[in-house]
Amino acid sequence: MSTLNVNNIDKESGSTLTIGGSGTTVNVSNMVPDVALSNRNLIQNGAMRVDQRNAGAAKTIATTANTYTLDRWNASGQVSDGVFTVQQVTESPAGFTNSTKITVTTADASIGSTEVYLFSQFIEGNNVGHLGFGTADAETITLSFWVRSSLTGTFGGALNNSANDRNYPFTYSISVADTWEKKTVTITGDTSGTWLTDTNRGIGLRFQLGAGSSRVDVAGAWTGTSLVFGATGATNLISTLNANLYITGVQLEVGEVATPFEHESYGDTLAKCQRYYQRFNASGNFSRYGNGYWSNSNDANVSISFPVPMRADPSIDDTGDVTDYGISNAGSVYTPTSLPTFYRGTQTSDGSCLVASLSLVSTGNGTAGNVAQFMSRGGGLAVGTFIGFDAEL
Repeated sequence: MSTLNVNNIDKESGSTLTIGGSGTTVNVSNMVPDVALSNRNLIQNGAMRVDQRNAGAAKTIATTANTYTLDRWNASGQVSDGVFTVQQVTESPAGFTNSTKITVTTADASIGSTEVYLFSQFIEGNNVGHLGFGTADAETITLSFWVRSSLTGTFGGALNNSANDRNYPFTYSISVADTWEKKTVTITGDTSGTWLTDTNRGIGLRFQLGAGSSRVDVAGAWTGTSLVFGATGATNLISTLNANLYITGVQLEVGEVATPFEHESYGDTLAKCQRYYQRFNASGNFSRYGNGYWSNSNDANVSISFPVPMRADPSIDDTGDVTDYGISNAGSVYTPTSLPTFYRGTQTSDGSCLVASLSLVSTGNGTAGNVAQFMSRGGGLAVGTFIGFDAEL
């Protein structure tokens, strides 16, 4: 009896399979892959639909720090040598509505040996434990994505662990300028190193926009060299003024074959992103963020409940202007003396934060024991007023 193994058939490469010389064909278009049918994509917001922080505005990257752009995606570069912007746009291949556009605004034609320019996503360890990285049972994984650029040639990136001492540089080719192309990279699971499987960073995926000689290595194999973020010989986008790169449909999954992109509802994607960042936007003057009480005439404690538990106690990401906020006492609303600060969180057993308690100061305007409401306040409809919470990896 013969057995036909169809586990790894790529149904996107064709709709029929011919068996031997019999001339018999099998329609494989609708075969169910031997993987989970949902939540198989380890990347969050891979279709670039959620942008809580910037709402489609361009974010300038001129720092070595990881700067969050679209939800779950961060970028880093240099202070002034090269500068680029990251922006959610509607330019996209068929089947998608958004992509990320990266544009070089200041070129760096001579990248220092330790300098890097990156577009990245960090995946929580809780979401990658099943990969078995660092053990003999490490799974093979496949990265797929859609890309378009004003440049052609070989481009690069890398997969890293949290310590950046286990790295897999990879390359992909862009054949035609200003044209969407789908790329696939298969990566053998790493049987060495330490890979976190808790609430900290499990895996880092980096797209290389520019990298110096000590930050790259030969593509296609795991390396124990520290701080490798790209592939030797890859095109440095940052070296060409006004060069651009669009990317969307990013998927990282178990298996040797890329399955079709896992489209999910906007609500599902937003909820996944809110584990790491949440923003509360004011709908007008006196929009309530949270309630609490005055502990004395100067200090109030208020609480804000999260619709999705955050990964850990967050930091506050606010508008930076005390006049954007108000705090009530006995029917009157006062401007805080200083910006709100995070006091403590109410956590689940795994450390996820359900409620944030904030401290607010409005000197001499409170009455001990009175209700305090924390709200938006400003000119017009308080447009642009918000308070955000960040628990990114």
